[in-house]
Amino acid sequence: MNATRPMFYPLPLIGWREDVVLPEFGGGVVIAKIDTGARNAALHAEEISIKGKKVSFALEMGGHKQRHELAVIGTKRVKSSNGFSELRPIVEIVIQVGIHKFLVETTLTNRTDMGVPMLLGRNSIKGRFIVNPARSFIISRIKKKRT
Repeated sequence: MNATRPMFYPLPLIGWREDVVLPEFGGGVVIAKIDTGARNAALHAEEISIKGKKVSFALEMGGHKQRHELAVIGTKRVKSSNGFSELRPIVEIVIQVGIHKFLVETTLTNRTDMGVPMLLGRNSIKGRFIVNPARSFIISRIKKKRT
């Protein structure tokens, strides 16, 4: 018996890259790589300093560097794709992908050499989206009408 697979997607479809809005940081937009091979989310931050149960860091949004402080919910030793291991603070941030807004546990790290400022791993997207690895910006950019 040759059963055909239904084309119904119970979850929204996203590409391997999407624009992500960060409402807590002035509504700035960053490009995120959707990486199902990574477990967690990571956000590019500079001047990261942990003091007690708070972490202070700088984000560049719209060409301006802004300082922020958030509660640290934990730390995690992460071996990055370049082979180096580092201890990263974990924070919870609200992100918005298209019309979908949700809370994500995110590590803060310097991603200068990574091409995109944010990575969304499988724990961030599971149960929320289906990923089309052949396309970018499916849900986050408005389509232009052809005339």
